[in-house]
Amino acid sequence: MTEPTTGSVRPQPQVELPFPAPRRVGIGAPFRWLQSGVRDLLRAPGPSLFYGFAFAFAGWLIYLVVRFAFALAYGLTWGFLLVGPYLATGLYDISRRIETGEAVSLRPTLTAWRANIGDFGIFAIVLTVLLLLWSRASLILFALFFSSGLPSVDDLLGQVLSLQHWDFVLAYFAVGALFALIAFSISVVSIPLILDRRTETIVAAITSVRTLYENPAALLLWAILIFALIIAGFATRFLGLVVIVPILGHASWHAYRDLIEDDRSA
Repeated sequence: MTEPTTGSVRPQPQVELPFPAPRRVGIGAPFRWLQSGVRDLLRAPGPSLFYGFAFAFAGWLIYLVVRFAFALAYGLTWGFLLVGPYLATGLYDISRRIETGEAVSLRPTLTAWRANIGDFGIFAIVLTVLLLLWSRASLILFALFFSSGLPSVDDLLGQVLSLQHWDFVLAYFAVGALFALIAFSISVVSIPLILDRRTETIVAAITSVRTLYENPAALLLWAILIFALIIAGFATRFLGLVVIVPILGHASWHAYRDLIEDDRSA
């Protein structure tokens, strides 16, 4: 009988990693997600609009509290978008309940995060740290480009429109885009995954990044649509967010269901 060669290594069984598989979707998929978002809003208008009013109220509150510190208010208002995916958890739960045929009411959606409190908490901390870093970066940029004092809203708009401070606009949006890219890439499908499948935070974030890598065109369009709709909401002094936020929240759930392979038949 032949003796095994010294130093030979037995083949190890392959271990399947616990990462949900991303799907590839067409570039027009975001419009389909928005249509589904509108449909869910119409199916559960009461609970959905509650979250819309909550977002609008938060915007008004930020403005009222720091209205005399425009640079801080501006940074916090935009930074609010960074934590938006987490704050919309209740809207994802509404869409999940509609999809599975469960009764929809507001109260259980308010504590949907309790189903996986540890991983929800970790992700909330990550997004909050991003919000704080962005707020600090926003203040630093204002201080660097407006050394004589922070401008008022009217002064800033006037200077921006006259291209007096085009360098500030370029720097501000470049830094803001970097933070937005980080937040968007780790949260495209993360919160719905954590809610729906009790996925660990790291696995959910990596899956989200992989999904973005597999669908750069569709998700770039999705990011542009989110940005444009939120701008429209801000332009109406946050009132438009009452309807826009529920539509985007429900649409984000349908984006997750479209972008990630279904494991319910397994």
